[in-house]
Amino acid sequence: MDRRDFMKTGLAAGVAIPSGAFTSEDAGTEQAESSKNSKFRLKYAPHFGMFRNHAGDDPIEQLKFMADEGFSAVEDNEMMERSKDMQEKIANRMSRLGLTMGVFVGYAHWGRKTFVRPAKSVGKKLAKQIEDAAEVAKRVNAKWFTVLLDEYDNNLEWDYQTANAIDNLKVCAEVCEPSGLVMVLEPLNPWRDHPGLFLTRIPQAYQICRAVGSPSCKILNDLYHQQITEGNLIPNIDMAWDEIGYFQVGDNPGRCEPTTGEINYRNIFKHIYEKGYKGVIGMEHGNSKEGKEGERAVIEAYRKCDNF
Repeated sequence: MDRRDFMKTGLAAGVAIPSGAFTSEDAGTEQAESSKNSKFRLKYAPHFGMFRNHAGDDPIEQLKFMADEGFSAVEDNEMMERSKDMQEKIANRMSRLGLTMGVFVGYAHWGRKTFVRPAKSVGKKLAKQIEDAAEVAKRVNAKWFTVLLDEYDNNLEWDYQTANAIDNLKVCAEVCEPSGLVMVLEPLNPWRDHPGLFLTRIPQAYQICRAVGSPSCKILNDLYHQQITEGNLIPNIDMAWDEIGYFQVGDNPGRCEPTTGEINYRNIFKHIYEKGYKGVIGMEHGNSKEGKEGERAVIEAYRKCDNF
């Protein structure tokens, strides 16, 4: 599944949001109903559309279904594309259900070479886009948002590009630091999905985050991408641990739920749990089967991998 196509799937599933007011009675009922299944040990975060066959197209009902099934977080890559009113309604219901907001995409412009250019030429423009993302994050109670570092430039030495990216990220971090918001930089694999991008590997992202030196600039470790790019998943988790702010998952090959490919997610989840990880794990993948059967298979896969 191409990342650009994947990022479009949630929005289509979540446009019809009821506008009725919520009462304290509603909240109490939801909290009681959302305890039908035991919570997972880790904060796995489905995305809108993942369970539409069970919950329907209404994102509010999808949120309730996720909570009922034991999930405690949600991702929405397209949050910045939604209206302010829609963002507030989603955030309101997530709060009532006790769901944590995972990442949304704060900066991703395919085909550009922005971060690798000198900060004096692009820094102000980047800062404005990060300010816009910070406003959305405040509205939806989000702590993290995803930043992609665009393409590399064949006409500039790699080390200069790295230095420029660091300078630009320092500018962006200054926007985030006052509120504690965290940009998470996502390395994407160049072999299967995203040729030509600047940031591809965990050690590379680690080097950049160390150089930026800000609590507001961390790594998004998407294990689907890193299995393709470099493998060695657990050792790279350990070596980059201090700079990892967020995880996403998907099995390989296929980019579907855990247990459908070659990655031993039960061992990985156990490892990061024992290291004390308290953050969100984004379920950024498709379903291996269609319909309700496929949705139930996703849930059961996470139950299996969470049983460590």
